[in-house]
Amino acid sequence: MTEQTADLRDYDARLREEASTPTLEIPHSEPTKKTQIIAIYGKGGIGKSFTLANLSHMMAEQGKRVLLIGCDPKSDTTSLLFGGKACPTIIETSTHKKLAGEEVEIGDVCFKRNGVFAMELGGPEVGRGCGGRGIIHGFELLEKLGFHDWDFDFVLLDFLGDVVCGGFGLPIARDMAQKVILVGSNDLQSLYVANNVCSAVEYFRKMGGNVGVAGLVINKDDGTGEAQAFAKSVDIPVLAAIPADEDLRRKSANYQIVGTGEGPWGPLFAELGTNVSDAPPLRPQALNQDQLLALFDGDEIGAGVVLEPATERDMRGKNAKPKKSLEVIYDEA
Repeated sequence: MTEQTADLRDYDARLREEASTPTLEIPHSEPTKKTQIIAIYGKGGIGKSFTLANLSHMMAEQGKRVLLIGCDPKSDTTSLLFGGKACPTIIETSTHKKLAGEEVEIGDVCFKRNGVFAMELGGPEVGRGCGGRGIIHGFELLEKLGFHDWDFDFVLLDFLGDVVCGGFGLPIARDMAQKVILVGSNDLQSLYVANNVCSAVEYFRKMGGNVGVAGLVINKDDGTGEAQAFAKSVDIPVLAAIPADEDLRRKSANYQIVGTGEGPWGPLFAELGTNVSDAPPLRPQALNQDQLLALFDGDEIGAGVVLEPATERDMRGKNAKPKKSLEVIYDEA
């Protein structure tokens, strides 16, 4: 073994030991910058885009300067905000501009409506690249456009929580955001994703990171209580509970904004805006698989299932053949 290899192994061992050491002191601190950069995570289809579009609209109504950045390869974060109209993505625009020998400008990728500024990072077409690497490339372009000098009160980042490759963990791993907000519902899969994000936050905090979880937004809340129980178990607050309501579903499907003081849902999103702004970044205590399953009724999740090991005969099926034994069998005397 070379000396360099030994040093690398020793360094890796020290990192792992540090990451596994429990820390009792949990520092809570307010963001030091004027701009709050907040990453929103949740399972695909759980309602992050719906929540963010209406939250950003309400914040703008309240006089805040808000930038909404979609970091989902589907590029649908801004669709509700822009009435269903597709927003040119940063990655696609960059590719076209580069082929033409031109530079990307703000007006090519950032658009505004009702006081909200919004853009989409985008991603590669199916089978033509890694979405996570696309996100990294997108943020590199934003830095070239002066991202760190922009004057906003809030920058909201919409991230998929059920994709584990590096690009989607960028805000947590690189301290790009001050805090994370989770969006979930009263179902096992969305809370499984929320729990994974809590675990990631804890891991990087142990490695010296500063990002915390501000709380949970419960979308399509049917009143069964599993999401509230999850938030209590990992020790984070519920920032808002958006009900499973037909009026909300219909208006969202028709690209109508409900996060406005002119409608009946205005107070709910106004309270969410206040909670998002004021909630400190906490250090959650992620659950293990058994603890997560315990939040649900056993009949709903198939509790009591016993794992039955497969056999060689099972695997071979019709091709299974008896094997001759090498064991010596003696006749009885």
